[in-house]
Amino acid sequence: MEIIVQKFGGSSVADAGKIRNVAKRVVRTHEAGHPVVVVVSAMGDTTDRLTQLAGEISANPPERELDMLLSTGEQVSIALLAMAVSELGYQAISLTGTQVGIMTDGFYSNARIKSINEARILSELDQGKIVILAGFQGVTIDNEITTLGRGASDTTAVAIAATLGADRCDIYTDVDGVYTADPCIVPNARKLNQITYDEMLEMARLGARVLHSRSVELAKKFNVHLCVRSSFSEAEGTIVVKEQEMIEEVVVSGVTSDKDQAKVSLLGVPDKPGIAARIFQELADAGINIDMIIQNASQQGATDISFTVTKKDLDTTLKTTEQLKTKIGCQSISTDHNIGKISAVGIGMKSHTGIAARMFRALADEGINIQMISTSEIKISCVIDEEQTERAVRAVHDKFELGGASS
Repeated sequence: MEIIVQKFGGSSVADAGKIRNVAKRVVRTHEAGHPVVVVVSAMGDTTDRLTQLAGEISANPPERELDMLLSTGEQVSIALLAMAVSELGYQAISLTGTQVGIMTDGFYSNARIKSINEARILSELDQGKIVILAGFQGVTIDNEITTLGRGASDTTAVAIAATLGADRCDIYTDVDGVYTADPCIVPNARKLNQITYDEMLEMARLGARVLHSRSVELAKKFNVHLCVRSSFSEAEGTIVVKEQEMIEEVVVSGVTSDKDQAKVSLLGVPDKPGIAARIFQELADAGINIDMIIQNASQQGATDISFTVTKKDLDTTLKTTEQLKTKIGCQSISTDHNIGKISAVGIGMKSHTGIAARMFRALADEGINIQMISTSEIKISCVIDEEQTERAVRAVHDKFELGGASS
């Protein structure tokens, strides 16, 4: 039988009772004859509590020590789940990222997986054991513990599935699939039976919290059969598929929002070749991921450049740009914390016209001003005032008539 990888998020293992329920689900898969590899997040809000505790000790904790601290959360949950499986009469073994050999680069708090040594996992499976792995973490060639970023247990699971050639990778969470919008914001949002890798990747990048964006990148690259399901029901989830496997092409599949954004504007930048390259190279070297970028028309040899970053990267961004300010001849730097990003995503945008006009009309009808716009083949994103984000999501969702029965 083919290997099945199952990933359970923090809400799925938040307490002893939920851990026992996860153990029962894992065992059922094992009893069906499948070798099972389970990837587990830290219990409930453990990572948040550890981060808060670090903040009480230090306003700027060393990145290495923060990763050392945060990686302990998964070690607790994998050990408890292994105990729960053993209580059901089956062999299980818990393994950390270091024990498995999940090798990463050296970027603390946002490391990327470079390779995985599957030998230990396959050896344990051959002995009939259920293998339970710590998500979210890895180790460098220098034997330093790293973490992969918040929500990156998904990425661990997909990487393991790709390495093992697993039959499928099931991501279990507290929702029963991928919705056209956050149901907490849009009550009539509907669950999608399937969505393409590209759509899911855009939605993950643009604020949907269902899957970690890098997990979708890996799933697409290695053609991992990915399914999002609920830990608390037997309902069918949402399958992530290749574009050509979609039964029916929809114009817009979903609307997302993201309030974890800040806008940085470099004002009075000399308008000459190489300046933009220097700015964004310096930011890249600092490990900062840039989202949207706008450069205004040149006036009297100078221009303004605005871009967005996540709020957690804002301090590093400002430190980097302040160091650049004098070197490039920038007049001033301004920031705006109170922005939100709303996006419409759908593969049907490739072949349908007027999508941007409909989205902009929906925002205009609500009196919502657009500050920045970014587009790709399958998405349109707008930066707006943060306080208007939820209203904007509902307006755009209604404009594209996404509510109703499941599709």
